[in-house]
Amino acid sequence: MRLPVNHALPLAALILSIAAPAFGKDRASVLPASGPAGDYPVVLGDPFTIGGTTWTPTDQLNYDAVGMASVGQGSGVTAAHKTLPLPAYVEVTALGTGRTILVRLERRGPMVNDALIELSPEAAAQLGIAGGAHAPVRVRRVNPPEVERAMLRSGGKAPERMETPEGLLKVLRRKLESQSPLLPPPSTPPTMPKGPAVQPAATPEIHSQKAIPGPVAVAVPPKVEKKSPATQQPQETVAHLPAKPAPSVVKYGSQVVQIGAFSVEENARKAARPLGASVSRAGKFWRVQMGPFANSAQAAAALEKARAAGYSDARIQRAN
Repeated sequence: MRLPVNHALPLAALILSIAAPAFGKDRASVLPASGPAGDYPVVLGDPFTIGGTTWTPTDQLNYDAVGMASVGQGSGVTAAHKTLPLPAYVEVTALGTGRTILVRLERRGPMVNDALIELSPEAAAQLGIAGGAHAPVRVRRVNPPEVERAMLRSGGKAPERMETPEGLLKVLRRKLESQSPLLPPPSTPPTMPKGPAVQPAATPEIHSQKAIPGPVAVAVPPKVEKKSPATQQPQETVAHLPAKPAPSVVKYGSQVVQIGAFSVEENARKAARPLGASVSRAGKFWRVQMGPFANSAQAAAALEKARAAGYSDARIQRAN
């Protein structure tokens, strides 16, 4: 028995085979990227003007500026910025408290000249900034590890950084006071003030006869009577005083500056030499550190030195 043939089926199959690739392509284009691909593509955009001031987006790796932060819209620990690439990652420090957090830049803004960055409500809450308030902040571009990027991309929070020492906060506040709020801020790293220098114990040095108690022979008399070697007595002068060796300075401290970890020992030593850092082995890696330092001010000065040398991921941590 011969079955009837449905001639419409081949035509329907042909239509589906043509439409399927296009449908799959459209569907893939709307799916959100996950993993490291979520940070690409990176967008800059064209220059724009706010109140007569032109802002030009730039992929500036060493961006470091101070200004005022406002609180706006957005979810997660995110923010809006006028010139840095989107997305990008920055450390935001509240100059009032020294608290520092990691923030993901996802939007352009704020669209006013007197604010440097617009924080999402969650980012502001993590910094302790109240909604609707303008707070002085420092914004520094960083390149965090992928695990911290993933935390922010998923709407979570990255671990807080070590609080900025008071000495560096004073420098940043003065920098903010000296700049115009209606112009693009200079993005240059601040210069840490020099702390009190540690003076090593010096050897005894006499500058005049008055400093020596009691009668002392003149070091260089105007006339010296020549005597025979047998009768000549050695003249005791200042130069014959025994010099006490300066005690060696032993470094003790609770904080170090972590420059980085290298898989090749020679590369680690090349990085350590110009900074006066030490190299130690940690598992399969060679760790480069500066310190230890006795207080936060000394550690912060070393941190700025490391970042000025190009190690933007350097950070302060507790000594082992």
